[in-house]
Amino acid sequence: MPLERLQKIIAAAGIVSRRKAEELISQGRVTVNGQIISELGSKADPERDHIKVDGKLLRGTERHIYLLLNKPKGYVTTVSDPEGRPTVMSLVKKVGERIYPIGRLDYASEGLLLLTNDGELANKLTRAASHLPKTYLVKISGRATEENIEKLRQGIRIGGKEESGRYKSVRTAPAQIQIFRQGQNPWYEVTLIEGKNRQIRRMFEEIGHHVEKIKRVRYGPLTLDVEPGEFRELTAKEVELLRRFDRRRMGVQSASRKPFPKPERRQKIR
Repeated sequence: MPLERLQKIIAAAGIVSRRKAEELISQGRVTVNGQIISELGSKADPERDHIKVDGKLLRGTERHIYLLLNKPKGYVTTVSDPEGRPTVMSLVKKVGERIYPIGRLDYASEGLLLLTNDGELANKLTRAASHLPKTYLVKISGRATEENIEKLRQGIRIGGKEESGRYKSVRTAPAQIQIFRQGQNPWYEVTLIEGKNRQIRRMFEEIGHHVEKIKRVRYGPLTLDVEPGEFRELTAKEVELLRRFDRRRMGVQSASRKPFPKPERRQKIR
């Protein structure tokens, strides 16, 4: 078998994503035939070489799993949580393979979340996160003016504290926003091509409205179609659509351009 990059072999084994595998190599936590390898770009033969990560022998490439989960609120989008909160991994215990989530939905948010052990695809989607359209149903407190919603469509400057404690202001990219359900506390359909931390909440807070609920109903070409807490495997066609992701074709160029059909109105909201 031809030699392959070490990070690709580790990711293909389903342990971590390729980006995380690069970190493990740089930290000197990977050995090949007993020798520590810390240089990125190093290659190995996955069938002949003895590759270990943190002293554990790497198993052969696992069957790739691709899951679409409807994450309920009250779950953390991580493999484990130091605070002991429930994680999304507890919802997919019967899969039989080591998988991990792609991207995040915060603790109070719900909706479509992808999980896989395909490190190569996970790496591709993670790197493309700032270009892949994602659609959310968002319930806010109080009625926003059309003028303020237009500000969000065009892009607005939002601020927040970084981990260092510094206050940083950034401008959001244009977004697609339209009313989904009228009311004293209306629902909006919001499509973003970014993934800034707590972006939707910060955007609406900037125009004076608290976000009560967030539900992701679309991720690229995928639409949420399972009940809360349930999951299903992606079809081969869906996996291929994700692999063929082209940010120039799928990216949102303006607030008036729709890269995908709108989510069906039969989406349940509570």
